[in-house]
Amino acid sequence: MSTAKSDVRKVTTHQLQEMKNRGEKISMLTAYDFSMARILDAAGIDVILVGDSASNVMAGHETTLPITLDQMIYHASSVIRAVNRALVVVDLPFGSYQGNSSEALRSAIRIMKESGAHAVKMEGGVEIKESVLRILSAGIPVMGHLGLMPQSIYKFGTYVVRAKEEVEAKKLIEDALLLQECGCFGVVLEKIPAQLATQVTQQLHIPVIGIGAGSGVDGQVLVSHDMLGINTEFHPRFLRTYATIGAQMQEAFSNYIQDVKAKDFPNEKECY
Repeated sequence: MSTAKSDVRKVTTHQLQEMKNRGEKISMLTAYDFSMARILDAAGIDVILVGDSASNVMAGHETTLPITLDQMIYHASSVIRAVNRALVVVDLPFGSYQGNSSEALRSAIRIMKESGAHAVKMEGGVEIKESVLRILSAGIPVMGHLGLMPQSIYKFGTYVVRAKEEVEAKKLIEDALLLQECGCFGVVLEKIPAQLATQVTQQLHIPVIGIGAGSGVDGQVLVSHDMLGINTEFHPRFLRTYATIGAQMQEAFSNYIQDVKAKDFPNEKECY
């Protein structure tokens, strides 16, 4: 007798909160397509982030800024079709929510309706408060993102560690508390001092996910293409490479090419 899809216990924002409460770490990785998402979900990942990092790893752009709302919906829809268990969070792309709360709500609604995603993620603190509140008022779960914010790269001018100075660290803590007060179910902290990330995590009652933020947070997120060794040009200190899939793929492609050239593929057993 087959197991019905509905028998799978889906991860929810409430369950993430329970995980924080009991000290269980939360695992989160990115996916942008059906095949990768299916593998991640089967592995037991808690949260899949359909990140605007697709702009970099899928489309080859230098920054996350060029990716559009339509493209994010396309990637999110592909991921959702593969997932039985994981919570799927989708980045609101640059230009779809900053400065206009009505536009932010329309963008979030499109993602939820057209992709079937479970939540959205937004970069910023007090600057986007109105947009966060507007989206939350529609019943859409929101995850915040503070620290290094790739959508603001031209403002920062660099990808170095953020909030090392007291003024910026103070603002980050204030923004994190504000996002919690607004009703966000979690916050991502990117590339900030580990001690500060631990301090924020202890002050917040909602889950805090880190990327380059040390081990004192409630969970970790990485870009799958980075940790699998597919994207080989990116080597930050916080990245642990769990496989060398890129090299294995290149070797497999090379062997295939050689077999075709040598007339070794297909052989008699591989023909009808």
